[in-house]
Amino acid sequence: VVYEQEGVFIHSSCGKNDDQDSLIAGILRVIEKENEVVVDWRPLDETLDTSNILCAGKDSSSVVEWTQTPKEKCSRGADRPSSYEAEWDMVTTVSFKKKPHSNGDATTHANGESRWSFLFSLADLKSIKQNKEGMGWSYLVFCLKDDVKLPALHFHHGDSKPLIKCLEKHVALNESPHDERVLLVKTQKSLSQSFENLFDESSYGLLQKWKKDPYIVTMGKFSRVTNYIVGSLRSSDPSNQRRPPSEMADFPNDTISGLKINQQEEPGFEVITRIDLGKQPEVSRREPVSPEEWAKNMDSEGRILDVDYIKRLIFKGGLCHTLRKEAWKFLLGYFPWNSSKEERANLQKRKTDEYFRMKLQWKSVSEEQEKRNSRLRDYRSLIEKDVNRTDRTNKFYEGEDNPGLILLHDILMTYCMYDFDLGYVQGMSDLLSPVLYVMENEVDAFWCFVSYMDQMHQNFEEQMQGMKTQLIQLSHLLRLLDSGFCSYLESQDSGYLYFCFRWLLIRFKREFSFQDILRLWEVMWTELPCQNFHLLLCCAILESEKQQIMDKHYGFNEILKHINELSMKIDVEYILCKAEAISMQMMNCKELPQTISEILGIENSSITPDSDTGEDESGAELSCPTSLYQSISTPVIAANGTRDGTQQMAETQSLTPA
Repeated sequence: VVYEQEGVFIHSSCGKNDDQDSLIAGILRVIEKENEVVVDWRPLDETLDTSNILCAGKDSSSVVEWTQTPKEKCSRGADRPSSYEAEWDMVTTVSFKKKPHSNGDATTHANGESRWSFLFSLADLKSIKQNKEGMGWSYLVFCLKDDVKLPALHFHHGDSKPLIKCLEKHVALNESPHDERVLLVKTQKSLSQSFENLFDESSYGLLQKWKKDPYIVTMGKFSRVTNYIVGSLRSSDPSNQRRPPSEMADFPNDTISGLKINQQEEPGFEVITRIDLGKQPEVSRREPVSPEEWAKNMDSEGRILDVDYIKRLIFKGGLCHTLRKEAWKFLLGYFPWNSSKEERANLQKRKTDEYFRMKLQWKSVSEEQEKRNSRLRDYRSLIEKDVNRTDRTNKFYEGEDNPGLILLHDILMTYCMYDFDLGYVQGMSDLLSPVLYVMENEVDAFWCFVSYMDQMHQNFEEQMQGMKTQLIQLSHLLRLLDSGFCSYLESQDSGYLYFCFRWLLIRFKREFSFQDILRLWEVMWTELPCQNFHLLLCCAILESEKQQIMDKHYGFNEILKHINELSMKIDVEYILCKAEAISMQMMNCKELPQTISEILGIENSSITPDSDTGEDESGAELSCPTSLYQSISTPVIAANGTRDGTQQMAETQSLTPA
């Protein structure tokens, strides 16, 4: 609780006389939770006795009766897992509807909680109207983004200014140019807003149906990167009736404009469902690239002799940790692959000068200047919050006043100077953290991060076009791979694959252990064996969980919960083997639909047009990187971590994730 004030009243219109308002005393709190900040007002006496309500003369600020929308409040059933309590509280954002003017008595809900109680997330706040009463006290009216106005809060025992100061620590408030009494919330470019752009205005009905389902909290917990799903829960439709907990969500027919996940109705997908990809080949992995192997592939001037070969080695086994500091600079594009040692030293010198010039730009901004630069203030505030909760269990970042945290902060602030239009968006600290950990150098980490952000930029843009595209592409791939599983997900209202959002947004950062992420990212950065290999990793994880999901007849709620609980339990080597096997399976297919071929960047002279019958008469072979699996004679490791042998390779495909 970061703010608490008693003596905050609601003047209801349930007084005994027309010229009287009923005064309902309450306590107002601002609560900082892990993923959001909420404002909570509750009556001091939840079992309100209408015979003892104080009355005051009506004035222009009186509000009509407010009540919670029917069926909207989540019931706390006996079957709810206790571990979800904090998350339930976090996301039960209350919406209100106006009722006709009434002089009826105030009542309480069946569960004993006053209908006047309300709670909302600051992510939902649109504006605050301030005013003064003739009696001398001040009052505030909160307006939410769905244009719902909450009951006016009257501060009889103190001023409202401390509340405003508290809120300004979490959101940017600017005075309205049209009304000096109104403070407008300046929307921060955070993922809570950006996720909304996956939806168009016309699709808000879908979100209302999501809101009916209390288990959507699993998405709130699942998305610890941000509270994007909480911020998307908007106004309610009174006509909607909340379904029984035993039923599944009911929005399979809603269409999201701009995110048209194919569900058997688009041309070409009947073709995909008839294609036989054949059996997945057995795949094994080798040991990480050693310093000796790396050194052997360099000439006397420090140039890489065979770039393709070294990439294949990295793809098949990753890198030993001592090599990462050097090799990652090549993989991320900071160092050109054909550069000499001297050329790289000169590049680092130029980049060091460039970095510190940009760093000086924000370091030299005075407090007075920053007061007039709201965007820089917002970026700094968001960075400071995120840095303090990024990988704090890792020794590189643990403890107070850790130099690693200072570098993390400074690099992110300097990136705002490098790309001020994008600035900082929640989740970017997750991408920087492993890079800084490996580089142990501020300048090198910054430029590697810049290169990584060049790849990930669209994920964090306000329109999030990159996320839309990837979700659509993932749907295409999964349907080709297993149309039956896709149909099952659709039947449980999960065909839009939103549970993969976090995977794609920050490249599995929250799904694997820190050391496993180092391995996973360096494999993906080789850009082998095809484009969008990270989407095949998603397919591999989903295919590994398919049997449990279908055998146990998981519905919408259970699928979300199950995917959430996979975090830190996935075997990275097994998933890499499986994703590689899927890529080989698809590249060996002679009837690969054009859509899939384009997603994977595969040149195939026998591509089946999406609107075709799926027949291929040319018999032409795929042009795929078969050399990836050749010329690597070093010992290999199967998915279970043992040295390769024919028996171990045979066991690879029977493994299940940890």
